[in-house]
Amino acid sequence: MQRKKICVLGLGYIGLPTAAMFATHGHNVIGVDVRSKVVDALNNAKITIEEPYLDILVQAAVKSENLIGRTEPEEADVFIIAVPTPITNDKRADMRYVVEAAESIVPYVRNGNIVVLESTSPPGTVRDVLCPILERSGLVLGEELYVGHSPERVLPGKILMELVGNNRIVGGINRKSAEKIKDIYKTFVNGEIFLTDETTAEMCKVMENTFRDVNIALANELAKICEEIGIDVWEVVRLCNKHPRVNIHQPGPGVGGHCLAVDPWFIVEKNPKTAEIIKMARQTNDSMPRFVADAIDGMLGESDYSRKICILGVTYKADVDDTRESPIIDLISVLGSRGYEVAAYDPHAKKFACEARSLEEAASESEMVVLGVNHEAFKKINFTELCRLTRGKVFFDLRNFMNKEELERAGFKVKVLGNGKADVQEVAAEDTAE
Repeated sequence: MQRKKICVLGLGYIGLPTAAMFATHGHNVIGVDVRSKVVDALNNAKITIEEPYLDILVQAAVKSENLIGRTEPEEADVFIIAVPTPITNDKRADMRYVVEAAESIVPYVRNGNIVVLESTSPPGTVRDVLCPILERSGLVLGEELYVGHSPERVLPGKILMELVGNNRIVGGINRKSAEKIKDIYKTFVNGEIFLTDETTAEMCKVMENTFRDVNIALANELAKICEEIGIDVWEVVRLCNKHPRVNIHQPGPGVGGHCLAVDPWFIVEKNPKTAEIIKMARQTNDSMPRFVADAIDGMLGESDYSRKICILGVTYKADVDDTRESPIIDLISVLGSRGYEVAAYDPHAKKFACEARSLEEAASESEMVVLGVNHEAFKKINFTELCRLTRGKVFFDLRNFMNKEELERAGFKVKVLGNGKADVQEVAAEDTAE
């Protein structure tokens, strides 16, 4: 494909990898971000997020002089908007960054340009938000300015591989727009690229994540039921999934990240009277931090200890540095509101609530250690030493991640979320009786 000048707005977890990918495939890329720290890092061939091999790709892109950072957009052939679309406190899409990004490029778009919204958005955003702004350019949309939506479908920790290998959806405001956008992404996408209209593409993105969120809600509800009737949810899930047409997801302390914890609300916002299952699933998953806190209350009872809780991991998933919508951050807040002293340790995340400087500091004199995130680094902990540091000698595994026998040999009494067979109720009372 002929070399294009591409302006990528937003240098976060999606925008920066996308910009670097286009740059290393021969295009001239301007990476735009309002955060000067991010732009300065990029221009020094450094990154401010954690993603395997992204630093190498960015170094190659900057060294080739195909990628440069700016705080303002400029004229280009293609504009890709990859800014955040967070959720408000009342569970509505906050579209201010999309609006600001769209408005910022209006002075620079020219006849023949392409504008792509990559940011995950409520269905109808391109039609109702983006297009009216772009019309201010005076260009005829679909004929002089080609517009559409092409959502990413990548997994943090595998973003670079999946940007290339995954199938992709391109939705255009007309067929010509979709085809022109497809030609751009064919630069590096090896998977199939499927064409549709822009609103269908938007719905596909949010529904893909909603499907997973609803399935996790089913697993979390199952975990609550299993605890009530005294069986192990993990065994139930394992055996159910032996069925050739069953795939129950794993339960846990809740659902986080910018996608699964947010996207379903975009559907609920647009269809509040119809999206009842989706809303209930979101509420179920959002209830899990409080459910975990209730379980901690039940295990510790009326303790005379300091009621310090050590939490391992605060990111929304394993082996990433992203804490957006993390259920563990919510758990920390709930525990704090109940009077617990919380100390959290995470080898990936930085600057979070109740952050301890070390694992030892977090665990020292704690009544309970809670495994919140299944980081691989946590399997390398010396659990005998960890147990020695604690007072309560209780380990609560929210991910069914640790080796229970190893923890018990180290001296812990072990509880696994969703396992109603676990016998660590009223631990503090038992210890007092001893």
